[in-house]
Amino acid sequence: MSFELKTVALQGDTPGATTSFSYYVIGPENAPEKVHLQAALHADEQPGTMVLHHLLPRLQRADELGLLRARFTVMPMVNPLGMANLSFRHHIGRYDPNSGVNYNRRWPDLFTAVRQQLAGRLKEDEAFNVALIRRTVANWIDAQQPRSAAEQLRLLVLREAHDAEFVLDLHCDDDSLLHIFTSPELMPELQDLADWMGAAATLTAADSGGGSFDEVLPQLYRKIAATNPGKPVPMASATATLEYRGQADTFDQFGADDARRLYGFLCERNLIDDEPGSRPGRAAEATPFEATEVVRVDRPGMLAYRVELGERVRKGQPIADLIALDGPEAFMARTPILAGTDGFILSRAARKYAPRGANIAKIVGTVPLPSRKGYLLED
Repeated sequence: MSFELKTVALQGDTPGATTSFSYYVIGPENAPEKVHLQAALHADEQPGTMVLHHLLPRLQRADELGLLRARFTVMPMVNPLGMANLSFRHHIGRYDPNSGVNYNRRWPDLFTAVRQQLAGRLKEDEAFNVALIRRTVANWIDAQQPRSAAEQLRLLVLREAHDAEFVLDLHCDDDSLLHIFTSPELMPELQDLADWMGAAATLTAADSGGGSFDEVLPQLYRKIAATNPGKPVPMASATATLEYRGQADTFDQFGADDARRLYGFLCERNLIDDEPGSRPGRAAEATPFEATEVVRVDRPGMLAYRVELGERVRKGQPIADLIALDGPEAFMARTPILAGTDGFILSRAARKYAPRGANIAKIVGTVPLPSRKGYLLED
């Protein structure tokens, strides 16, 4: 049995600066499987931290009773660096202020990092290949010399996550329904996760274009398999981003129920030898992320929504009005913002002032959109 709180000192980039990073390692060291859970990579997104706050006592009890069948790493605040990014009472937790880079973008391409070391070494044994890939990745991580606190943090997280069979990254949207991002190869395998979560949508993309954390391991295994035909290389890590509603939805009642559901999923997968509880109904099936419209405005204005979250809309239907804030009809004119596809409203903007180019909604459809190519994410 093991329930250990680890604290690592991240050396800062300025004199005297050090940041403490705390996380939990739970369960038997020799467990056959590993689960990595993290939240608040975007440091201003706390709903996932609330979920893990409520999950930790469940894991502690399960550990005390000897019920854990997997080793767990739990990072409820995976980005302590971003927690310090406060400016005039506003938390800028999405971006590194030194580089301007989104904390969930430009994660390392592990395939490029280890491709040469793996050349000619894969065998006809799937388990051997997975172990070799993980060992090679671990060696690469250990050989790195981080040049900043942000790089220290990323390497530490990768060291804990790279050999996990399940990697779940807890986020939230702006004002949103529950949903999941994952790789197409992992569906319908993770349909049970969507069911337990009660996800309104599961959006899949092999490469969303941003180098986000949840694509690091799937990209690694996908590319190794593609460049080694005939060698058995599975998608050895079930990796997903879980979007727990909107930023303002950090409440005990949500966190407790979401933790209960996540615990149920872990039990049903035999990662915890405990009763999962009543199984929820089936959630919506996965759809390609290319079929989700990210609605943007072509001028600044103030938003007045005509639709609610979850509401079904048709292409060409007005979903909001943009109230003019300047020009000859300032504060009088309203320009309808139209849906570009059939689907349902997954998310809206919490802030109602929209500068030009702002994303104001996501509409989940089923037909890939011609405009949805390359970079699919919001930055």
